[in-house]
Amino acid sequence: MIKTIIRKGSYQDSVVLMLLTNKISSMPGIHKVSIMMATPANKDLFKASGLETPELMEAQSNDMAIVVDVESEETIGQVLKEAEEFLNNQSKSSSGNEEKHIVSSWEQALKRMPDANLAVLSIPGMYAAAEADRALDENLNVFIFSDNVSKKDEIYLKQKAHERGLLVMGPDCGTGIIKGVPIAFTNHVRMGKIGVIGASGTGIQEVTTIIDQLGEGVANAIGTGGRDLSGEVGGITMLDAIDAMEKDPQVEVVVILSKPPAKEVRNVIVNRLWDYEKPVVTLFLGEKPEIHEENFYHAYTLDEAARIAVSLVRNEEITKDTWKPGVQEGFKKEDHKTIKGYYSGGTLAAEAVMLIKDTIGIAGAGGKQEGYMLNSQGYTIIDLGDDIYTVGKPHPMIDPTNRISCMKQALEEEQTGVILFDLVLGYGSHEDMAGALVPGILNMMEQVKKQERRVYFVATICGTRGDMQNYDLQKKKLEDIGVILCTSNKRAVETALSLIGHPYVEKEKTILPREKMKADKDHAVSEKVMELLGHKPRVINIGLKGFAGVLEDFSCKVMQYQWTPPAGGDLELIKVLQYLRGYKFSGRNR
Repeated sequence: MIKTIIRKGSYQDSVVLMLLTNKISSMPGIHKVSIMMATPANKDLFKASGLETPELMEAQSNDMAIVVDVESEETIGQVLKEAEEFLNNQSKSSSGNEEKHIVSSWEQALKRMPDANLAVLSIPGMYAAAEADRALDENLNVFIFSDNVSKKDEIYLKQKAHERGLLVMGPDCGTGIIKGVPIAFTNHVRMGKIGVIGASGTGIQEVTTIIDQLGEGVANAIGTGGRDLSGEVGGITMLDAIDAMEKDPQVEVVVILSKPPAKEVRNVIVNRLWDYEKPVVTLFLGEKPEIHEENFYHAYTLDEAARIAVSLVRNEEITKDTWKPGVQEGFKKEDHKTIKGYYSGGTLAAEAVMLIKDTIGIAGAGGKQEGYMLNSQGYTIIDLGDDIYTVGKPHPMIDPTNRISCMKQALEEEQTGVILFDLVLGYGSHEDMAGALVPGILNMMEQVKKQERRVYFVATICGTRGDMQNYDLQKKKLEDIGVILCTSNKRAVETALSLIGHPYVEKEKTILPREKMKADKDHAVSEKVMELLGHKPRVINIGLKGFAGVLEDFSCKVMQYQWTPPAGGDLELIKVLQYLRGYKFSGRNR
């Protein structure tokens, strides 16, 4: 039977509701459950999953809706009890936030923290642009964790920020480090002399964690959002961050990362870097550079980018990675075994595709179609964090269900030789993903053994020993059941390829002399941006309370804005209010 519970005027963040949905779905007597805000878009998702009810359709955007298919009426009371307990726990700050650090409006936030210099937004994307615009009007840099912000709004916000001498990181920016302080889904990385700028959240996580593992640290890591290097956006944030890193006295080496950029934007960035005053390492995913230039190094993998940066900080010779997979057995090439990869990070999945295609010799784009990053000749790589898998469902960084299901499907193919996956640790991720995955993987291993088959499980852990999940314990849990663990995604893919008889061979690159190009202008950087990078941020956190808790753990000043959709969630009315506010601000600033 399907039951609906509506909590009037009870706004909750979508990530919190996904976690609650995951918790309720594991209860006995539950066939299906979905918990979301009753927005028009979410009502369509309820309908698509067969959970549309008259009570739901009457609910408003600021109402929380629980629609559950249960075995009996008695189960409803338990669902309510679990939901209330979960939401009450979520409302308590992990760091014991006092009431004086919680506000319900911009006016209150700015009055209590007039020296704020960064707004962190993790609210539904349909509302994020208006709040980011307000933050810029208040002379705050902006970190937009929210996705589903239109490209038109992104361009407007970034152009406005550039003109005001501010940075907009995002939209859909999952990772950042400011003066050693982690922002959003980030790892606990030691402070150091390397700066990272990336149009890739998991790419930044992979590079910064490898740097940490090698004993060096990161001063600042600026996420730009994945669309920043598109032709329309033009790399606005990337270029502004490049200028800022050049003048940042904490940073000695800069790493530039990007998913495949628009060619014209890539060329603008490279031309700017030819005149760079500091050693720089670039990685444009999908490109396979054959040379380095003096103080301008071109990496093929995230692992290589991190290792070059560490060598440069230490004034060591730049050499190729000499590590080899410690695999004593495996399949022969003529066995024609394949690799199935299931990732929670899109960049790590794309890197796996690149390495497999180049090594095996798979032609064609291999395309991102129907959720696949690669689906050719029996090889499959899937980014389980793609929208097609996460709409109305928890992200694979916090829920193992979808990944286990995909792995089981992979075992149905006799051709499968290796199952490859990532474990992304850090703030925002599952508190014990290894523990959550172990029962399912053990079950699959037993199934394979009964069938007298061999299937290898190979994984990479993206994390540091400072992460809350306990890196060594996560590693031990997987190794104890026979999973082959590697210290980077590149090495995990290399191991997987070796196991099916296709060893990856890394080539040595020649370092060519570089004639420094003459700058055509002075790349001025505003005091606001330099002040942001030079000190721990002072943050107005709009959305997920967990982000505020982490910031306070790092001794940052933070004000939690208990945001709810203005104007009852009416987007047209919000636009009118935004226009009127913009008119007021323009008059105030004349």
